[in-house]
Amino acid sequence: MGLNNTDVKPTEGQGDDFRLGQHLPGVITTQLQKVINWGRQSSMWYMSFGLACCAIEDIMAAGASRYDLDRLGLFFRASPRQSDLMLVAGTVTEKMAPRIRTLYEQMAEPRYVIALGTCAIAGGPFAGGYNTVLGVDKIIPVDVYVPGCPPRPEALFYGIMKLQEKIRKHGVNPPAPRKAKTAPKEGSKA
Repeated sequence: MGLNNTDVKPTEGQGDDFRLGQHLPGVITTQLQKVINWGRQSSMWYMSFGLACCAIEDIMAAGASRYDLDRLGLFFRASPRQSDLMLVAGTVTEKMAPRIRTLYEQMAEPRYVIALGTCAIAGGPFAGGYNTVLGVDKIIPVDVYVPGCPPRPEALFYGIMKLQEKIRKHGVNPPAPRKAKTAPKEGSKA
């Protein structure tokens, strides 16, 4: 039982003139936006900004042979100018905050940030300290939060897949620049 022109029905949006064999073999048609987003999500180069134990227990473990971030298309780059993803892990202090901001601003557009661990998200057990920033989102905008103390490499993989899903939904142009959340200064009127 062979396939003939009467067995193929046009799908929605193809019109009535669609017939089997009227396409070019080996040619795939798609939207440019989908191809660019697929390339972005499948080849993110990350810059690890490890400030404490989460960097060793999570990022280094996820990059090792058992989990291997390379399988998701993520490759470590030491230079912010070659990175489009920043992984922030550990306690962010007032002293490190300007350096994180500088590295973030040097990254190429579009740029993404994943905050790993309770310390990077909200200050962790050091939240009451005089020099602890209560979350990296006070300094730079964060796309995905991965909670835990320390988070498991599987949690990092889940966060990366959520970021890839977010990238897949955006258009050809990167989204408008995001602002970091800022808390009102003490003594100021809110």
